Amino acid sequence: MLPDANQHWIAIAIFAVTYALISTRRLKVFRLNRPASALLGAVAMVVFGVMKIEDAYRAVDWNTIVLLLGMMLLSSYLQLAGFFEMAADWILLKARTPQRLLLMLVFASGILSALLVNDTICLMMTPLVVTVIVRGRLPLLPYLMALATSANIGSVMTLTGNPQNMIIGNLSGIPYARFLLSLAPPALICLTLDAFILLWGFRRVLAGARIETAGLTSAQVNRPLLAKTLACLAAVTLAFFFDAPIRRHFGLNVAWIALAGASVAMVMARVDTHQVLKLVDWHLLLFFAALFVVVEGLRETQLPEQIYQSLRGVFGGTATAQAWNLTWFSVAGSNIFSNVPFVLVAGQWMRNFVEPELMWKVLALSTTFAGNLTILGSVANVIVVESAKPHIEVGFWDYARLGIPITIITTAVGVTTLLAMR
Repeated sequence: MLPDANQHWIAIAIFAVTYALISTRRLKVFRLNRPASALLGAVAMVVFGVMKIEDAYRAVDWNTIVLLLGMMLLSSYLQLAGFFEMAADWILLKARTPQRLLLMLVFASGILSALLVNDTICLMMTPLVVTVIVRGRLPLLPYLMALATSANIGSVMTLTGNPQNMIIGNLSGIPYARFLLSLAPPALICLTLDAFILLWGFRRVLAGARIETAGLTSAQVNRPLLAKTLACLAAVTLAFFFDAPIRRHFGLNVAWIALAGASVAMVMARVDTHQVLKLVDWHLLLFFAALFVVVEGLRETQLPEQIYQSLRGVFGGTATAQAWNLTWFSVAGSNIFSNVPFVLVAGQWMRNFVEPELMWKVLALSTTFAGNLTILGSVANVIVVESAKPHIEVGFWDYARLGIPITIITTAVGVTTLLAMR
């Protein structure tokens, strides 16, 4: 609780500084990365008396942390089993033309991101895509953009596809199956649009390219480990569809279903767990936990509610008008503040809209697709570009030339599809 007006302004100042540090992380204004910036803000909220220690603990949405951890563990076992190398080599061998290869990569990346987490898919697949594209003697940029943009688009299909969706799932209470049924059609349509925009944009570059598969060696796959991990992932995905009865009979929600599946994989895998735990992105988990504390400190000032009230007239009075206005507001906000922090703040407005569940879905789609606008639009983009640096330097406008139209077209079509299906 905020004891006086001074604490009110201290909370706002801490929030503003924290978000400034997060937003300028790649400009090297300060030598703090995202997790460190968020942690500094969380500690400041307690040190300056905005929140009590016990309130800071309660502010963390542990379901989101647990869900992310469970999916990361399953992804780590797939990596150790050689699944991603196998998938990349299979795509290269099956594709007969550069154009077909790009199309296959778009849908492979998009669907894998829906099943796992988009950042993980980009982290695992970028080195593999670079390897197979270099092996095939093809231009890198079209395929790097295909990987990044489709990972963002495909991840919107499920509540486990990206970090902001996990937050939305826990805050909204929308069942996994209902969310999937609503978001899968626009995501699949937009993956197709993504592929066609990239094929058109790179038509001259790909026209003279040829795939070379001579000398391509088979990926090293641990088949027993792969079979066990895929079985656990399939069981977890199936359980997501029946999360209501599982919660009722076993007391497990979506987050603990994922962690239970990961725990079973640990027991079955018979692999040194140190290898697996090293692959977990602990920095991202810390970032989320700290950010929850910072946003809760801001929420106690009532500022998010005041912002919504001042914008209420702008959003409109009908569900359709609110959906479109929230869409473009979210695209701008996600690129200014980053999508996860924006979702944490905007999520507090949902109950005020005419159709809250629709608006949660619009928020998920628009903040996810907004990541394709520029290189800095999402962590997935940065992972792809940075991982490929030894082979190619991707400039801001090299990406934005197609990233901007991809974002505008897919966002417009995606929201239109959502509204038509409601």
